[in-house]
Amino acid sequence: MSMKRKKLCREKYRIVMKKPFKYSNTPLSIHQKIEIAQTLYKNRRNEFISNPYINNLLEKLREKIDITRKALFKSGIFAICKHCDEEGGSCCGAGIENRYDVVLLLINLLLGVSLPEKRFESKSCFFLNKNGCTLAARHDLCVNYLCSKIKESLTLDEIIKVQTLAGDELDTLFLVHETIKKFIRY
Repeated sequence: MSMKRKKLCREKYRIVMKKPFKYSNTPLSIHQKIEIAQTLYKNRRNEFISNPYINNLLEKLREKIDITRKALFKSGIFAICKHCDEEGGSCCGAGIENRYDVVLLLINLLLGVSLPEKRFESKSCFFLNKNGCTLAARHDLCVNYLCSKIKESLTLDEIIKVQTLAGDELDTLFLVHETIKKFIRY
């Protein structure tokens, strides 16, 4: 058994035994990150949802995500992104998923998202399917990035409005992420 595999097994053992989880920046595959997030969710879900502070933060995050997504739809950004993806030029390319960590994936599980088992399209992000991104809580790059097509299609006021709402979502996500990361550690 490789050292990397042994380390992963030790981490999974700690999770199952409900011992403190050492949050690590060790490179893991997206499948390994998903597996750890699902194990945390399975074994500690009740602890997270019974914590009123975490529960309130998750509800606030749901609201912020909903507000941002409505603004993206209303501004036409979703349509522009879908058109690019249909032409094979999506910004959501393979490798973007590597920016996601275990905690962000766990947050998605806590928000009721089912994480995919396999990539829908080989050249696309692991979390992108025919309907768009499968995640609710997304990495800041995925929330913030506006390509030149989008910038050219929107007015400055529209860009400011969308980015202000996205910033509110990311502020809330950061708070949820840090809270859950601390909760896992202790």
